[in-house]
Amino acid sequence: MCGIVGIVRPGDTAVDEGVLARMCEALRHRGPDEDGRYVNGRVGMAMRRLAIIDLAGGQQPIHNADRTAWIVFNGEIYNYRELRARLEKLGHRFYTDSDTEAIIHAYDQYGTDCPKHLRGMFAFAIWDERKEQLFLARDRVGKKPLLYALTGGQIIFGSEFSALLEHPDISREIQPEAIHYYLTFMCVPAPLTAYRAIRKLEPGHTLTFDRHGEVRIERYWHPDFTKKEQFDEHEAGERALALLRDAVRVRLISEVPLGAFLSGGVDSSAVVALMSQESAAPVKTFSIGFEEQDFSELHHARRVAEHIGAEHHEFIVRPNALEVLPTLVEHYGEPYADSSAIPTYYVARETRRHVTVALNGDGGDECFAGYERYAAMRLAETYRKLPGIVRRPLIESAIELLPSSELRRSRARDIKRFVSAASLPTVERYMRWVSVFDARAKDDLYTDEFRRRMSGHQAADFLAPWFAHANGAGGIVDASMLADTMTYLPNDLLVKVDIASMAVSLEARSPFLDHHVIEFAAALPENLKLRGRTTKYLLKQVLKKLLPAENLKRAKMGFGVPIGHWFRGEMKEFLRETLLAEQSLRRGYFKPETVTRLVEDHITGRRDHAHQLWTLLMLELWFKRFIDR
Repeated sequence: MCGIVGIVRPGDTAVDEGVLARMCEALRHRGPDEDGRYVNGRVGMAMRRLAIIDLAGGQQPIHNADRTAWIVFNGEIYNYRELRARLEKLGHRFYTDSDTEAIIHAYDQYGTDCPKHLRGMFAFAIWDERKEQLFLARDRVGKKPLLYALTGGQIIFGSEFSALLEHPDISREIQPEAIHYYLTFMCVPAPLTAYRAIRKLEPGHTLTFDRHGEVRIERYWHPDFTKKEQFDEHEAGERALALLRDAVRVRLISEVPLGAFLSGGVDSSAVVALMSQESAAPVKTFSIGFEEQDFSELHHARRVAEHIGAEHHEFIVRPNALEVLPTLVEHYGEPYADSSAIPTYYVARETRRHVTVALNGDGGDECFAGYERYAAMRLAETYRKLPGIVRRPLIESAIELLPSSELRRSRARDIKRFVSAASLPTVERYMRWVSVFDARAKDDLYTDEFRRRMSGHQAADFLAPWFAHANGAGGIVDASMLADTMTYLPNDLLVKVDIASMAVSLEARSPFLDHHVIEFAAALPENLKLRGRTTKYLLKQVLKKLLPAENLKRAKMGFGVPIGHWFRGEMKEFLRETLLAEQSLRRGYFKPETVTRLVEDHITGRRDHAHQLWTLLMLELWFKRFIDR
C-alpha cells in the first residue's frame, strides 16, 4: 500500500526533482516505511511505501526484465502469485516476490489490457520508455484514488490532492460546478474535482498519455445487471458463500499484523466470521463506541466477537469534532461532507495501534441490496400505478395526519418523505431521497448569479446513464444498485475509508468488493437480494449458520455521529463563527439571509438542518484551508 506521484513533461524539458520530492513527501502518511524514485529526463515518478508484501524486496519503482518499463503502484493484487506463475510459463523472469512486479510483467504481456488480469485494489502508473508513453490505471470500483492534471503540455498525477497542489503549475482555481454537485451528493462526483485543473481518473478506467501529449481514456469494466443466471435459492446461497469465503481468504495475505473492523452489522460480521474459519489464530477485531447510546453498536459487535472467539478490542471515544476537523479537511483535500468520516477516522486510528491491515464490510449493501431505499424505489413503482383518486385524497391525506418531528428521524417522517417523492420519475425520485440540498433548497440558497451559472447543470446527469444502462435487467432495484455502485460507492464511501485509513497508515481491504462477488451478485434475480422489505435476503439466509440470529434481524444502523446535537451544544458557536463570518457570507455563492436562517433555525430547535449545515461547514473549512490559505 502506497502513495504515488509523477510528472511527464513535454519535449526535452527535465523534471524538477525538488518539486517531485515535495509531492512525494506530502504522501508520507500513506507510506511511512520508505520511498523510491524514477527520474529520466522529462519523466519523474515517485512513491511512499507502506510495506505489506515482500517486505525485503518489494521496494519501488520496479522495472521489467530489460528495464524499459517502470512502475509505481498503490494497492494490493491478490492473484499475483497465480498471475506470476502464468507469466513465468510464458518466459517472464522475476527478480522480486512482490505483487508490483507481476503488474509490470502483465503489462509487457498484455499491454493496456493488463488491468483485466488483476484481482485486487490498485492505482498505478507505468512509464514505457520504448513507446515514450505513460499508462495509468485504476481498479474496477475505485478503492484506490488517482488524480491527474493536464497543464502546459505535461501530465501531473498523484494519490491525493496534497501531492498535486505542491506542483507550482497547478492552479487552485475553483470548479464552480463541483460546488453545485457537492451540495447534492456530500462529495464531488468523478471525474470532477473542486479544482478546475485537477481531474479524477474514474474507477474501471485507464489513461494513456503518449509522446505527442495526446490523452486517451478508456473504460475496461463495469458490472452487468442485464445477464441473469438461473439459480435456485440453495444453489445461489452456496455459491455466494463460496465466493465471499474465497474473497476473504485471498485478502488474508500479509507479512504484517492483520485484523478487521467489526460494527456488528451483517457485512462486517460476515467477513469476521469467514476470517475466523480461514485463520489458525483468533481474529483480531476492532469496534468503536460512543457515549451517546443511540450512536453506539458495541453490544452488537461484542456478541459476534464472542460467537466466533475473536480477540476483540473496543474503544469508547468522545468525538471531538473541533479537534479532528482540521485533520479531515487537510486529508480529503476537497469538500467532503459524509460525517461518518469522523468515526471512520477514529476507529482506523485506534486499530492502527494494533495492526497494519484491517478487513471491512464495505460493498455488502451495494452487492446484496442492503439499503432501505431499494425497497422504497420498488414500492414507489407500485404507488405510481395507483389511480390518482386513491393516491391523493386517501393515502396522502392520511400521511399528513401522522405525527412526526422536524427535530429527529422517525418512521412517520420517513413515510412522508417517501410520499413526497414516490410519484416522481425514477431518477428524480432517487435524487430526492439521496440529495442533501435538492433543487428547491438550492433555489432558496443560491445567489441570483450562482443560480444563473448553474442553470444548465443537473446533478441527475451523474445517475441517469446508470439507471438507463440497467434497464435491460427490467428491475428498479438492480438499476438503483448499479447507480450506487458506480457513483455513491466510489465517490463517497470508498473515498471516506481510503483517506481516513491511510491518514493513519492503515490498509483497509474489502472482500465484498472483489469483482467476482460483484459480478455474481449482479447476475442474481432481484428477489434473491430483496424480498418484500427484507434487505440482503440471500446473504442473511446463508449466514444463519455463521452468525447470531440477533445480528441478522437487527435494523440497519448507519455509522453516524450526533452532529445535530453538537450544533446545538459544543459546536454552536463554532458553527456561527464559521458560516456567519463576513468572509463566508461574501463568497458570492449563497444568500447570507438563507445561511443565517438555516443556522439559527437549527440552533434554536425550530428545524433540523444538521446535514445541510454540516455540508456548508465542510465547504467553508475547505475554502479557508485550500483557497484562502
